[in-house]
Amino acid sequence: MSLRNRLVEPFEKIHYKKIQVIITFSFLTLTIGMVVLVSIMLYNKFSKSAEDNAYLNIGQIIDQVNTNLEFYVSGMKDIFEVVQDNIANSHDISGVQLHEQLSTILNTRKDLVSIALFTEDGQLVHNTPQISMRPNSMLTKQGWFENAKQHPGVLQFSAPHIENLFKQPYRWVVSMSKKIEYYEQGREQAGILMVDINFKTIDELSKRVSLGKKGYVYIIDGLGNIVYHPQQQLIYAGLKYENLESVLNYAYGTYVDESTGEERIITIKTVEPTGWRVVGVTYADETMTTRKDLGSFMIWFLLIVLIIVLIVSVFVSYKISKPLRVLERSVKKVEDGDFGAIIDVSGAYEVEQLSKRFNLMIRRIRELMDQIVKEQEGKRKGELEVLHAQINPHFLYNTLNSVTRLAEMGRKEEVVTTITSLSKFFRISLSKGKHVITLEDELEHVRNYLIIQKIRFKNKFRYEIDAQVEALSCMTLKLILQPLVENAIHHGIEMMVDEGFIGIYAWIEQDELFLRVTDNGLGMTEERVAKVLSNEGHLSGRGSGVGVRNVQERIGLYYGNAYGLTFESELEEGTTVTIRLPIIRAVDQGGDL
Repeated sequence: MSLRNRLVEPFEKIHYKKIQVIITFSFLTLTIGMVVLVSIMLYNKFSKSAEDNAYLNIGQIIDQVNTNLEFYVSGMKDIFEVVQDNIANSHDISGVQLHEQLSTILNTRKDLVSIALFTEDGQLVHNTPQISMRPNSMLTKQGWFENAKQHPGVLQFSAPHIENLFKQPYRWVVSMSKKIEYYEQGREQAGILMVDINFKTIDELSKRVSLGKKGYVYIIDGLGNIVYHPQQQLIYAGLKYENLESVLNYAYGTYVDESTGEERIITIKTVEPTGWRVVGVTYADETMTTRKDLGSFMIWFLLIVLIIVLIVSVFVSYKISKPLRVLERSVKKVEDGDFGAIIDVSGAYEVEQLSKRFNLMIRRIRELMDQIVKEQEGKRKGELEVLHAQINPHFLYNTLNSVTRLAEMGRKEEVVTTITSLSKFFRISLSKGKHVITLEDELEHVRNYLIIQKIRFKNKFRYEIDAQVEALSCMTLKLILQPLVENAIHHGIEMMVDEGFIGIYAWIEQDELFLRVTDNGLGMTEERVAKVLSNEGHLSGRGSGVGVRNVQERIGLYYGNAYGLTFESELEEGTTVTIRLPIIRAVDQGGDL
């Protein structure tokens, strides 16, 4: 059988109580539940890890930008301190030596634009390179100048602006300023030192950062002024909005911002010592792409697993249930009457054991059927023997011969008694074809037999019949007492010199019916008793034709082997035969047995 047929066959006739269906759906349900549970756990774990990794990656990028800026600012700060030291160590601000020193410093760094020293009221003291100032520059109103005056001794960094002090090309610069002491013509003076840095370097450091397709980095100062923004022109034009108020609340950290209508992840770091804030903006839909991809993967993975599990569960359940279906078909054959079906089922241990027990059961059934057939044959044989006994010609001949002799002798009363007893004897023997009669009829039958035999044997014996009144209505097989009485006459009393005695008794004891036939005849040895039970002791042609063994077999067939005859006999003492039967009342008799 091909794999396709194996997979299709179970679904041709689906019954929800079939073991194959139960195994398939149980295995499928358990597997689906486990796969779904594991998938959810893995999805949550991986998506959380992906989200944490995304945050960590963003943080690392912002840290790197912050580190680069701090490193650059630290370098600029060192240059400022070198310039400040050169000016402080010069005894004449206008000396040629100082000018050469500052020019050397300026020429060593391409990102240095200019160095200038002003008095507190805004007068130019010295500048490198030596370029004329522009008129109306409003020097004292510029932020870097005011901040330096307000915070003496503290280095100040300005926001990016266009350098407009000197007559040179306009450039975007960041101004470092600080109130310092200097010497002019031997006198110590207070002034404002300014060093302009080309903003292009800071711009390039920030532009190198990539935070996804839409993410970016911008820089603001401590007052919320934008130092750098990749879309600065849009900001100034009012076409783009940044929620700077929230940013100013954080020096470090990460939070989610939805002020622009989109979910954005804001990561902030502060650049020391400038106080600038490096702000990383990442869009959540890009950050969560990994979660979406993972979710799609999990869905496809689950579908593939379900298909595989379905195929495997159907195949496995088919293999498990196949021997059971073979066993089912064998049982169906037995149900249809075929007891020759011997199965050889291979499979699981339990199935093999079940098939073995099934074969043993079939063999036992066949044995029981053969036994029943034999018993029925024995039963029919016994019934035929009883029927034959009912019309035994030898018994009838002997009785009629006795009647003839009695008539010739003129003993009319005995003739009438014999004929009347013979008539009643045969009437009860026939019993309208019934095999079970009341104990009362059975005792009447044996009484008529004793009357005939007593006349025939010329009063050679006497008899006694005694039965409990409650026992008379019990049902019993017919012709079970007469063979015992016949056996007592022919084997026990006929050869005696003294008068014989035959006693017949019936009583109920412990819900059982007991019948007893006793005589004072010659008795029997154990070997003789065995022969009588084997029917070898039956004298064919002289009695009724029903042997003692026949009585035993009939009782066993009708009532079971627990019931039957018990012999007690001693030589010269007599013989006692006891019959044990179950109590069956006439109302319990559902019909003839």
